[in-house]
Amino acid sequence: MNGKNIVFIGMPGSGKSTLGVLLAKHLGMAFLDTDLIIQQREGRLLQSIIDQDGVVEFLQIEAAVVQQIRVADTVIATGGSVIYSAPAIEQLRRDSILVYLQLSYPAIEQRIQNMASRGIALAEGQQLVDLYHERIPLYEANADLTMPCDGLSVDELIFKISDLLKPLLASQDPTRP
Repeated sequence: MNGKNIVFIGMPGSGKSTLGVLLAKHLGMAFLDTDLIIQQREGRLLQSIIDQDGVVEFLQIEAAVVQQIRVADTVIATGGSVIYSAPAIEQLRRDSILVYLQLSYPAIEQRIQNMASRGIALAEGQQLVDLYHERIPLYEANADLTMPCDGLSVDELIFKISDLLKPLLASQDPTRP
């Protein structure tokens, strides 16, 4: 490996954590899930942080945690709301390839059955569909690669993502791909 990280961005339910673990195993890289780091640091579940401290405070905690990450040769699964923090995204972009796991809204809605406990940073009165439409342009604007995920199995996705990443990971150029 050449020290670059692979960072998954995308909506809750898009498969960032599931695919992250499997891709790390497939490529022989380490794996890190920022949601788990937040929970460990705060000693609470994501939903408890949102319920007790509010969405704004949660986003600040998430941004701070992501900005402190210093790893290499690691697949990183981020929370879906990391995209709101320009400093956090900039930190990730320094030594990573950002891969947007693109999934249609109906597929997201079908996968997320636990809205009340999932730890999704929804503003008061905001619906999941609103969040989807708000975030999609941010994911698209910040991704180095976009991986359409609808209709593909986990195994198919791992191989497709690996194939897309090979030329970027093989590059010895330390600058952005």
